[in-house]
Amino acid sequence: MAMNRAQFKKQLQDGLNTVFGLEYKRTMDTWRKYVSVETESRKAYVEDQMMAGLGEAAVKGEGAAITYDETGETYTARYVFDTIALAFAITEEAEEDGLYGSIGKKLARALARSYKHTIAVRVANLLNNGFSASYLGGDGVALFSASHPTRSAGNQSNLLTNAADLHETSLEDLSTQISNAVDDRNIPVDLEIKCMVIPTALRFVAHRLLKSVQQDWTANNATNAARDMNLVPMIVMDKRLTDTDAWFLVTDCPDGLKFIERKAPMTKIEGDFETGNMRYKVRGRSIQGWSNWRGAYGTPGG
Repeated sequence: MAMNRAQFKKQLQDGLNTVFGLEYKRTMDTWRKYVSVETESRKAYVEDQMMAGLGEAAVKGEGAAITYDETGETYTARYVFDTIALAFAITEEAEEDGLYGSIGKKLARALARSYKHTIAVRVANLLNNGFSASYLGGDGVALFSASHPTRSAGNQSNLLTNAADLHETSLEDLSTQISNAVDDRNIPVDLEIKCMVIPTALRFVAHRLLKSVQQDWTANNATNAARDMNLVPMIVMDKRLTDTDAWFLVTDCPDGLKFIERKAPMTKIEGDFETGNMRYKVRGRSIQGWSNWRGAYGTPGG
């Protein structure tokens, strides 16, 4: 159904000062700070294949045979692209009679903003749904789980052992867990924390925790170890996180959280010959997900 002049009465009359509400300050996509971005130009889907490494080397006795090890593929993370689109139509008469510039062009900016918001929500839902058994990764468990299967290192965890709110102790516990991470053959992995991702409700707590010169929440005259060690180089506040006390640490692990774009968003405009209606559309193809769960650690809060 095309929008008509009845929906834009004020813009057909003299005396209007401005039209507002369609556009706001443009900022960098927050999610780009904690998710790696890739592009794919040809395929309908892409797959990332997890490969287990080799175990520890063995001592070889003089004249003895060397020890052989075996490895192989473990799980596959598949990314099937979704098409994201939105459109609107406006009558020829509404376009002709608007006194304050093209109504369609104004709404086209809102169309782009809606698309941008949709992508941001989809990426944030990697974390919002990260504890749910309804959203499983290539290894068959949720993103944040205490039972990620490995080839020979048992079940591994990127979930804080005891769910807890953001605090000095819980931050230290989760960062220590990251430092103790191992690969599928139980060999330590050198992971560094890239950033902390928090909802808006935790922005003040995170700032006091990571930026205070002295230890927070105590009268002790102690140094703030997290600040001195630069434990968390960056705080990322994502307004689209839905749990007010869940918090996350994103690491520099390769092939962790991902956003893969198949087709960048494009806006198209066309007129209908019979009705004269102008139709505006934005369309893109992309998918988000994770391959290596070691790319993010988290807790739903206390």
